[in-house]
Amino acid sequence: MSDKAILEYQGKKYEFPVTEGTEGELGINIKTLRSEAGMITLDRGYKNTGSCESAITFLDGEKGILRYRGYAIEDLAEKADFLEVAYLLIFGELPNKEQLDKFSADIRDESEVDEEMKKILDGFPKSAHPMGVLSSLTSALIAFNPSSVNVDSEEEMYKAIVKILGKFPVLVAWTLRKKNSLPLNYGDDSLGYVENLHKMMFEKPGKKYNVDQSVIDALDKLLILHADHEQNCSASTVRMVGSSHAGLFASISAGISALWGPLHGGANQAVIEMLEGIKQDGGDTHKFMQKAKDKEDPFRLMGFGHRVYKNFDPRAKIIKKSADEVLGGLGIEDPVLDIAKGLEKEALEDDYFVQRKLYPNVDFYSGIIYRALGIPVEMFTVMFALGRLPGWIAQWREMRLKKEPIGRPRQIYVGANLRDFKVVGER
Repeated sequence: MSDKAILEYQGKKYEFPVTEGTEGELGINIKTLRSEAGMITLDRGYKNTGSCESAITFLDGEKGILRYRGYAIEDLAEKADFLEVAYLLIFGELPNKEQLDKFSADIRDESEVDEEMKKILDGFPKSAHPMGVLSSLTSALIAFNPSSVNVDSEEEMYKAIVKILGKFPVLVAWTLRKKNSLPLNYGDDSLGYVENLHKMMFEKPGKKYNVDQSVIDALDKLLILHADHEQNCSASTVRMVGSSHAGLFASISAGISALWGPLHGGANQAVIEMLEGIKQDGGDTHKFMQKAKDKEDPFRLMGFGHRVYKNFDPRAKIIKKSADEVLGGLGIEDPVLDIAKGLEKEALEDDYFVQRKLYPNVDFYSGIIYRALGIPVEMFTVMFALGRLPGWIAQWREMRLKKEPIGRPRQIYVGANLRDFKVVGER
């Protein structure tokens, strides 16, 4: 195989090196294209453009493969907990017991949020969307931690990482409690990361906190499954913002805003809104499956298929089991969840969906689980953000340690040519 790619244009040939990844992926390095040929590439949405070389996550949409640092997502979801996966993504290797214990303890030590942050939270109306609140609070952390991170210092980098991992769950919990008119609280050092999060979110004043272990296990798996997903919109946003040497908190805040969009992190919210719509229409799942197959019908079936996975979403297979356990264990009776089960059953048996590989994806099942746990639909993307936090940190850290240049895409200008200026009275 040639290690060069040749571009021929107007009788001239230009050679560019080919970079091969460890999984056999090939990329043409066009760094010198503009200087040599006077051209750039045009790739709307960067769908076929590699912005970096990364050692964090491998994704093969055709084969349904997702790996973090070489570990299959199936193994991590079954055998690891969220903090182990966070450590793996950020630092490159699974922690031993001593490393994990220190990591957990350091995160707990950094979990206090300045009381002044409550005043910022008080400034939001109850009607404010939780993602807007979370993005603002994350950005506000900069005011209480103003010193920039020296990326050449492992100690400073580590401290910034455990700070955001410690404080972020508090901000998530406070965002929910603000929405639900509950008093703000802090964590319990005797609990693990995920159970502590759940307690901060749902503990009621004057009532004993109890939780089913299947709930914690399902939450843990959901966070792991969402922890990273290669160069998606929010991850590449974090890298782009960080490439200006913006700090970690500012870069994470930008990632939250990118995740907020319904085409990215809002997909599981769209699933529940669709299910609610089917319920209001009478709950006939067969009717809506037929509508989904009709190309002339504007109805779209949310939570089925995936823009990256062309076969199946490996995360969906894992979380389907947790969804079944949570719904069965909690004994929840909810017509919306019954509709979800009906859609799932029909899609898995209908030739139209099977042939097109339109299987339920992770957003479908995560939406079902969050609803079953009593998490408001507007909070779904906030939970996604908490899961994605280690991936964002890992992407930011990798980009800064590699000293990548500031992001600066090119464009093809299609506007007006040079025009004469006319004063206002002559226009």
